Amino acid sequence: MTENELLLKPVARFHSPFPTKFGIPKQSGLVEELAGEIVFEPAFRNKDALRGMEAFDYLWLIWGFSANPHAAASPVVRPPLLGGNKRVGVFASRSPFRPNPIGLSSVRLDSIEWDTPRGPVIHVLGGDLMDGTPIYDIKPYIVYADCHPGVRSGFTDQVRMKRLDVVIPDRIASGFSQQQLQVLRHSLALDPRPHYQNDPQKVYGMPFEGREIHFRVEGDRLIVED
Repeated sequence: MTENELLLKPVARFHSPFPTKFGIPKQSGLVEELAGEIVFEPAFRNKDALRGMEAFDYLWLIWGFSANPHAAASPVVRPPLLGGNKRVGVFASRSPFRPNPIGLSSVRLDSIEWDTPRGPVIHVLGGDLMDGTPIYDIKPYIVYADCHPGVRSGFTDQVRMKRLDVVIPDRIASGFSQQQLQVLRHSLALDPRPHYQNDPQKVYGMPFEGREIHFRVEGDRLIVED
């Protein structure tokens, strides 16, 4: 390792209801109710490292795309928001397929448990991370430096995000708590399918809260089948 290389090691792991990347919101904050927790690695379970964090409402998480087994092989990507058809430069996107597989998310700080058998645990809302995702760093969100109202957002300004109408039969909905059901509805409304697939008869499977959710999409409606 040379002096110009950076060696990263996880300081914590993220825990969420999604054990795989399929179905996770594609950006942080899109499902505001989605709860997650940050559990520190044993070497970093020191309350002093979190001193003053409770005074902030949002945090930046710097994390790794641990579910991507393949290295980035192209300088351009196809963002899902553009239907998976148009290409933009990888550095003009938030694609997980990058030269360095590093993610950045802004999450709402819900609470901190200071004394647990796992050390201090941070509870957050609105994450877009898979269960078990390595966290490399945590920084506070600061309004005067991080908030830039009225600025341009590239191709995301040109395309309105589409949300599906989600139909969950009572026999299935009754198996979830109200909070779980709300998170599931809002996550499915974002359309977890690959954007190049549009077969109304195809049934997709998505793990959530220890269960397998099977659904299909007809037009603007997503129907949970079992």
